[in-house]
Amino acid sequence: MCGRYVVTNAVAKTKKIIKSVAIVNGTDNFNAHPQQKLPTIKSFTNGKAVVSLQWGLTPFWIKERKIKPIINARLETLNEKISFKNLIKNNRCLVVADGYYEWKREKISKQPYYFTRLDNQTIFFAAIYKDCQFIIITMQANSNVVDIHYRQLVIINEEDLNDYFNLKIEGTSFLKSYKAPKLKFHPVNKNVNEPKNNTKELIRA
Repeated sequence: MCGRYVVTNAVAKTKKIIKSVAIVNGTDNFNAHPQQKLPTIKSFTNGKAVVSLQWGLTPFWIKERKIKPIINARLETLNEKISFKNLIKNNRCLVVADGYYEWKREKISKQPYYFTRLDNQTIFFAAIYKDCQFIIITMQANSNVVDIHYRQLVIINEEDLNDYFNLKIEGTSFLKSYKAPKLKFHPVNKNVNEPKNNTKELIRA
């Protein structure tokens, strides 16, 4: 499960893709975390736009507010849950990022690692949304990533974004057949464990 990522210059990185920008927080975020409003890309009839959505979705069947919102959805079971099945069918979005953090369980603690694309291109996480909330989709980790964690986020290449937004294409089938880009990673300081810490130093090896 991924619960933190990095996003900088989201509007600039998407200017060739989008047609408009809603009010978004353009501040560089080196420790983006659940329940924050973060830049995403949504597709409308008149084009794509960058909009702020809150990370984490509270399903209608959860009435107890003390339960944390769901932040990730497994690709393998998207069609097994009615609420997610409807969202991947009709409510797809993309999350803009530079990279993300994942933790490797060690003997007495967890070591955080920072993941980016091997080609250093902008990352677009496949996601689904409802109203003003979004969930990032995860998949089984690739061979080099599995040494750190058995799950990873689903990443779409820029040239394939339109296919993900094409609602005529069955969402889960598209993602399951999609070849994920290669990633690289390095260990980082455990200061990232605290959401309040938010500086570029967090991603340094």
